[in-house]
Amino acid sequence: DIIPQPLLDQYLSMTDPARAQTVDTEIAKHCAYSLPGVALTLGRQNWHCLKDTYETLASDVQWKVRRTLAFSIHELAVILGDQLTAADLVPIFNGFLKDLDEVRIGVLKHLYDFLKLLHVDKRREYLYQLQEFVVTDNSRNWRFRYELAEQLILILELYNPNDVYDYLRHIALTLCSDKVSEVRWISFKLVVAILQKFYANNANALGLNFINELVVRFRHCSKWVGRQAFAFICQ
Repeated sequence: DIIPQPLLDQYLSMTDPARAQTVDTEIAKHCAYSLPGVALTLGRQNWHCLKDTYETLASDVQWKVRRTLAFSIHELAVILGDQLTAADLVPIFNGFLKDLDEVRIGVLKHLYDFLKLLHVDKRREYLYQLQEFVVTDNSRNWRFRYELAEQLILILELYNPNDVYDYLRHIALTLCSDKVSEVRWISFKLVVAILQKFYANNANALGLNFINELVVRFRHCSKWVGRQAFAFICQ
């Protein structure tokens, strides 16, 4: 009743491979770009109309199509709500995490927005996977690591101090020693945000351990870059 059936059928047929060959090679990308708008119009009660099309697009051979979906999956999660997100979007989200860097960056840019919509138990499953973002297809792709540090500053609020200490601390320390100064600079802010998290939650012992680690790792570093990093963190 919301969209005329012929129009919806026409839209859903955009994922047909024959269409791409005869009509427009970019047609699947246009379909992917419009999907959140169509989902919003139909409402979550009619998601079953789009589900198969979404899954087809998410496994499209063209990385540009998958990238388009990766950039909007957090928007779709808001439209669908937590139950449908957990059932239908999380598996696709997990697939994007293991995709090409061009696709992964779409997920990474809105990582906080997506994770905050998940239930606490589901969210905890991603703690270990966050470390995988440090490794990229191309090590020169430093903006990827910069984006990770920026997202982690936001993500800190989603996890308790022990989880931050056990999982996110290691990532922060790795990024603080990055070869690119821009990545190191944002990572110093991440380290300070982690310390603030510990002390705001009365996890003083964790805070002290982390400070001692920073002293050993950077203050007494044999390279001047490490000692400079310590000065920036103190600042």
